[in-house]
Amino acid sequence: MDADTVCLTFNAGSSTLKIGIFDAGKGAARPIGKGKIDFDDSALVLRYSLGDDSFERPLSGNNGERFAEVIEGTLDHLLAQLPPGSLKLASHRVVHGGLRFRGAAALDAQTICEIEAMVPLAPLHQPQALRVIRALQDLRPDMLQTASFDTAFHATQADLVRRLAIPRSLHDEGVRRYGFHGLSYKFIAGALKRQAPEVAGGKVVAAHLGSGASLCALQGGVSRDCSMGFSALDGIPMATRPGWLDPGALLYLMRKVARDPSELEHFLYHACGMLGVSGISGDARDLLRDEWPEAAQAIDLFCLRIAGEIGRMSVTLGGLDAIVFTAGIGENQPEIRRRVAAHLRWMGLHLDDGRNEAAGMTVISTPDSRIAALVIPTDEEQVIADEALAILRAG
Repeated sequence: MDADTVCLTFNAGSSTLKIGIFDAGKGAARPIGKGKIDFDDSALVLRYSLGDDSFERPLSGNNGERFAEVIEGTLDHLLAQLPPGSLKLASHRVVHGGLRFRGAAALDAQTICEIEAMVPLAPLHQPQALRVIRALQDLRPDMLQTASFDTAFHATQADLVRRLAIPRSLHDEGVRRYGFHGLSYKFIAGALKRQAPEVAGGKVVAAHLGSGASLCALQGGVSRDCSMGFSALDGIPMATRPGWLDPGALLYLMRKVARDPSELEHFLYHACGMLGVSGISGDARDLLRDEWPEAAQAIDLFCLRIAGEIGRMSVTLGGLDAIVFTAGIGENQPEIRRRVAAHLRWMGLHLDDGRNEAAGMTVISTPDSRIAALVIPTDEEQVIADEALAILRAG
C-alpha cells in the first residue's frame, strides 16, 4: 500500500458503521478499501478490505457507553495496514445540515456545536455521526475532519417547494421541507453527465430505493424537489418507516397507541412501512419471495407510491425525460422496477424486459419509450471523500 494521503469516510447508522478508505494523494480521491461494523453482532468485528486483501478483526467496546473504544480499535487495525503518517483526514456523512450548511464543511468546535443543535431535526441519525466525530476528535485532535450533509444538495429547491402550509413564523424558524439522500443524488447527477449526457441536462427523477427510500426531481443535475420533506419519515413507504402520513392519523396514534413522543418516534421509524403492512419483513427481498398476500400487498403499495411520487414530481419539473433507479432495491430488484414502470405506461414509459432482468445494464427502457429508464449504482462514500479532499486542498 503506497498511499501517501489517506482519507477515511464514516457513514454512521443506528446499527452499522460503514467506512470508506481512499487514497487522496494524487489529485483525486481513489477508493482503495472499505469496512463495516455491524452492531447487531453479539461480538463486535471490524470487517474490511484493502486492495485484494480482506480482514476480520475483533473489537472491544460496545454500541453504548464504550463506543469510543470501538473507534479506537478500528483506527488501530486500519493504521496497521496503512503507511505510517498517511492518514490525513476523516469525513462524515451527517444527515441534517438545516438552514446553516449548504455544502460540506470543515469540523471545528463551532461547526460541531451547530450540528449538535440540529439533533431535534434528526434525532435518530444526527447523534450517530456526532459520536464518531467526537471519538476521532479525542483520538486524533490534530487531524482534519469534515462533514458532508444529506440536506445540502437540496438547498437549490425553490421556496415554494420547500414550504409547508403552516404559519410563516414556523417556516422562518426552520420547519420546512429539506429533503435527504442528497449525497446519493449528487453522485447520480455526476454519473448521468458521464454516462448519459443526453439525459443529464433534462428533467429526471432519481429513485433512491433502499431500506430508507426517497425520490428526487433533477433538472440539469440540480435538485428541484424531493419526496422526503422535514424528516426522513416522509415520502414513500420504506422498510420500516411509513412515508407520508395524514396528520390526523398521527393525532389518533398519539391518543390511542403511543402517547409518549419517544414511543411514537420508535413506532414510526421501526414498526411501519413494508414491515407494518406485511407483518412479515421490511426487506423487499423477503417479501418478493413470500407467497402470503400481505407480502404482495406491501410490495404493491411500495411500487404504487413510488409511481405516484414520480407523477407528482413531473408537475414540479413540467415534464419528465428519464427515471434513474439506484441504491440497494433500485439497483438489484428488477421486479420492483417492472412494477413501478407498469404504473407509468400511460406516461409512455416502457421497459425492455431482457435488459431489465440482465445484470449491469444502464439503460433498461425500450428504444421507443418516451421516457428513458436507467439503473446507476450510487456511491455516497465517493462524494464524501471528494468533498473532504476539496476542503483539504482549500487549506
